[in-house]
This record gives sequence, C-alpha cells and structure tokens, in this order.
Amino acid sequence: MAKRAGKGATKKTQSVARRGRRTSPKAAKSGKAPKPRDGAKSAAKKPRAQAKTKPRRAKPSATRIPVIPAPANRRRPAHRPITPEPRPAPNLRLRPAPASIYDVHLDRVPANFQSLTPLTFLRRAARAFPEVTAIIHGKQRVPYAEFYARSRRLGSALAQLNLGRGDTVSVLLSNTPAMLEAHHGVPMAGCVLNAMNTRLDAPAIAFMLDHSEAKVFIVDREFAACAAMALKLAQVKPRVIVYDDPEFPQSGNLDSALDYEEFLSGGDPDFDWPMPDDEWDAISLNYTSGTTGNPKGVVCHHRGAALMGYGNTLACRMGDRPVYLWTLPMFHCNGWCFPWTLALTAGTHVCLRWVRAADIYAAIAEHKVTHLAGAPTVMSVLLNANAAEKRDFRQRVNFVHAAAPPPEAMLIAMLNAGFDLTHVYGLTETYGPATLNEWHPEWNALPTMEQGARRIRQGVPYPALEELTVLDPETMQAVPADGATLGEVMFRGNIVMKGYLKNAAATQQAMEGGWFHSGDLGVMHPDGYIQLKDRSKDIIISGGENISSIEVENTLYRHPAVLFAAVVAKPDAKWGETPCAFVEKKPGFESVSESDLIAFCRENLAHFKCPRTILFGELPKTTTGKIQKFRLREQARALG
Repeated sequence: MAKRAGKGATKKTQSVARRGRRTSPKAAKSGKAPKPRDGAKSAAKKPRAQAKTKPRRAKPSATRIPVIPAPANRRRPAHRPITPEPRPAPNLRLRPAPASIYDVHLDRVPANFQSLTPLTFLRRAARAFPEVTAIIHGKQRVPYAEFYARSRRLGSALAQLNLGRGDTVSVLLSNTPAMLEAHHGVPMAGCVLNAMNTRLDAPAIAFMLDHSEAKVFIVDREFAACAAMALKLAQVKPRVIVYDDPEFPQSGNLDSALDYEEFLSGGDPDFDWPMPDDEWDAISLNYTSGTTGNPKGVVCHHRGAALMGYGNTLACRMGDRPVYLWTLPMFHCNGWCFPWTLALTAGTHVCLRWVRAADIYAAIAEHKVTHLAGAPTVMSVLLNANAAEKRDFRQRVNFVHAAAPPPEAMLIAMLNAGFDLTHVYGLTETYGPATLNEWHPEWNALPTMEQGARRIRQGVPYPALEELTVLDPETMQAVPADGATLGEVMFRGNIVMKGYLKNAAATQQAMEGGWFHSGDLGVMHPDGYIQLKDRSKDIIISGGENISSIEVENTLYRHPAVLFAAVVAKPDAKWGETPCAFVEKKPGFESVSESDLIAFCRENLAHFKCPRTILFGELPKTTTGKIQKFRLREQARALG
C-alpha cells in the first residue's frame, strides 16, 4: 500500500502529492469548479503564457490527497454508502480530483434507477397478457389479470394489519394457487415470506415461528393439526389464516383462524404496492434442513430473486409461454425462484398437490407441459410407473434436475423416455440453482457411457452467478484443473444469500475469505466444468485412502435391481472406516442378495472401494427426495 506524502514518505511521493490541486474553503463553499491544475490559467485567455507559467508548490499539510467537493446541488441517495477514495500508488502522477467526468451531474434518481425486484415481472405480464392463463389447478384456470389482482389483494390486506418492511409472514402451503399468490402478495406489502416445509413436525415449525418472529401464519387445512400443535409450543402469537383448496378439499380444525378468501376480500385489487426501498431488502426466509440442532434461516434479497428470474429463463431454455409443472415443492428454496420467473415469459403454472406418476403423466399430456423440475426421486417415479399410469406425449419435456448427481443409467433412461435434461446444482444459500451443466451438441456423438460421465458433472456458473471455483479450504488457493484433485466448491456473486438470520458467527464462517463455502467436495476439470465428488462429511477414509461415496453409489445404480442406494462410512477396527451401502430394491428383484451386489461392485470398482456391508430396505428421504444420510450414518455406527 502506498504511503501518504509527509513524514516517512519518499521525496518522489511527496512531490507527487504536492502537485495535486487544492481547493480553498471559499471555493468549496461556493461549489465552483477548482482552478486548472498546477496553477495554470485558462488556455483560452492566455494560450502563450501557459507553457511559461511555473507550477506553484502547495504548502505542506496534514493530508496530501486532494479533496474536491461535489457540486452544491448534488445529492446522493441515502442508501448509497460514501466510500473513501483509495490512496495513490507510489510513482504515479495524481489525476485531477474529480474521479471522472462521468461522475458529475450524473446521479441516481428515480427516473433512472429503481431497485431490482421480481414483483415487476407479474405486473408487466398482467398488463401485456391479461387473458393468458397464468395458473392451472384442477378445473381452475386463472388468467394473469386475476393472478395479479389477487396478489395485490393479499398485499393490501397484510398492509392493513400495519405490516411492512421486515415483518415475517410464514406459510404452510402445498403447491397451490395460494402459494403462488403468497410469493407475490407478501413482498408487495414489504414483508418477508417464510415458506415452510410441509413435512416438518410441530416443534420444528414452532421454532421457525419464534425465530422469524412471524406476524401472520397462513396454513393449508391439510396441515391444520400440525400447525395447531406448533402454535401451542410457540412463544409468538401470529394472526392465523386457513386456506381451503376448492379443488381438493381437506379436513382439519384450526381454532380462531380466519378464512383465506375472506381475508383477501378485504384487500384492494388495485393496491399501489411500493417498490422495495433497497434491492438488498429481504424478500424471503428459508430454513435449511439441518441434521443436528436447529436449522439456520437463510435470508434472500429482492435483487437476487430478480436476477434468478432472468437466469432461470436462460438456463432452462424456457422460451415464450412455457408450461411449468410443479413437481418441485415451492417451499424448497422458493421453488428455485420459478414462482417469480414464469411471469417473465407469460408462462403457465400447473399446480400439483401430490407427486404421483399418474398425475404427472396426465398433466404432461393434457396441458402440454414443457418444463418440470425435481430431484432424482421424481425421475424414479416417472421411470418406474406402470403401464396404466403412463400417458403418451408428443412434445419433448425439459426436466431440470438437481440434488445428488443422478446415476448415469437413470439419465440415459430419461432421455429415451422423451425428456431433455438440464442439470443444475446449488443450495438454499444460493437461491437454488447456482451451476449449470451447459450441454454441447457435439457431445451427443460420444459413446453412451461417456455421455453419461459428462452429464453427471455440475458444470459452470449459472447465468446469474459471477464466480464459481474449487479451492483448497485451508489455503484458499485454486486446486489444479485436472479432474482429480479434491477441493471445496465455492461461490461468489449476487445470488448468494444475505446471511443467516440472527446467526452472525455462522454467516461469517460461511463467507470466510470472500467466498461462500458450500461444504461440498469436488474437482475442476480442464474445460472449466466442476464435478461434485462428495459432501466433506461423506468422504470415507479407509486405510488412509479417500473413497467417494458417490462413486460407489453410481456403481450400485448400474445394477438392474437397485432403485435407490446410499453409501456411508462404517467404523472398522482395522481400516478405520469401510463403505456400508443401504439399498432399496426394485419390485421383482427380491432374490438379489448382499453377496450378489458386492460381487457386482468388485467387478466395477477397485476392491478397497467396495462395500463390506449392504443392508436392504426403504431409504429415509426428505420431501424434496434427498436421501437422509445422517440417519443411515447413525445405523452404520450402531453396527460397529
């Protein structure tokens, strides 16, 4: 860092600093422009004398860096921090004090600067495409004009409760029109949407209500019993509103709850909702599915959600008026921001209350679905459907898949079944997808297995993400791009969360070194594509050798009997740890034994990587289809 001119600085540095312009207090007060550099007079008045004029030496002062005041009529927006100018580097001549001519009288004003927010997507769609169908739910057809009006009613009704910026509205809803309205109406009031996992138990919901200081709690009647228990456990006493699904009526009582439609009827369909004061304002709160202790609350902002709208449209090749089937829970990372995204291209939401093979195939065929998303478990539902559940469809359907890398055999089967694949990867902390496996057309000519090997890579940064890398977490240096050296996958950009609510220590740890630490281990390939190898906690260290549980799982998935597989570490007196596999078999393969699968692994893997123990049964999964490995690790430790 350059030293300031003055005591301790070199003569050359002092000379450079003294040649900088100074502004008299009188000139600063008047707001007039400073005199030309080095005391020279105007070239227009004395063109000949200019070259002869000697520069005046400035008297020494405590501060050698010149300060030029802004024009008197210039005002900065209140939210824009004023940062000090950097010190000049040594041996460099100082420029005139105004940083640039492009900084003068070119301020941010309402006419040229508005905060980014995804809420404007719906407003535009309702104006441009008022009669286009925005939502399909059972027999319901909701056009964009009505979708926007109902969302405004919700925002207005919340505002009438004196709710606004920083107030949390929690919702426990299925993939229904009410959930889509909540994604727009809640932030229209300036509030923060907390979409809860519908499979949580009452103590977890109570914790989230308290931690988020929820002011309103909107509950689908299907989950009324669990919500009632949670409200008894919680310290907060939010206003409770119950939603009745007219297409799929549910039962359940929730005392003192206000009817959702009655609540909306008190709102203004022409509500003039305010833009966020700052695009950094929170738009949503999503809790991580913690395996130990309480979950962390991930806070996302309007800017990131808006950028994800554009990123999703590009990455998923959504085109004009896509038809999106909701197989992905909207409570999961705000449905990867797709509740906001579809309005950009006047797309249609096809709600799906339950993920069932017959319902999915029927929606694809009848509504001409173009896109859906989910974990590999949704692929399994589709591929293992019986003949009565399946329906023929002519269009190609883009399946956006994430979670654990799907088995190569499953990806190939999906392609053959009429689905195009878009492989993404991300976390709750990155608004959902943060990487994209950009597929090259020439790769279609590769042998089938080589195509499969490329498809399981996580790829390059999502269009809305600035930087993606694989670093050594100890040195924070990039690992070699050799496809073999393990490091931690890290992110940096506008779709990384604000931080964890009320958890400064966890936020600081996650952002350490200027990168968001994913906790996932991966490699960087020579072509710049990353590939996950494991969670840092899932690497199996056997006899000093690292074993990737994903590699073993992919091998097991190649066996025709395997429906789901998960591999964890089992304590071993000799080797420290050995691989232990949990397998859920496909129907009709009941006779396949542990020895059969171990022999299959030994034919396809180095022997030290092969499971020593294989247990059969249904695997525990989250509502988003992720296998709950922490439970399997507990079982493996118990085996000793």
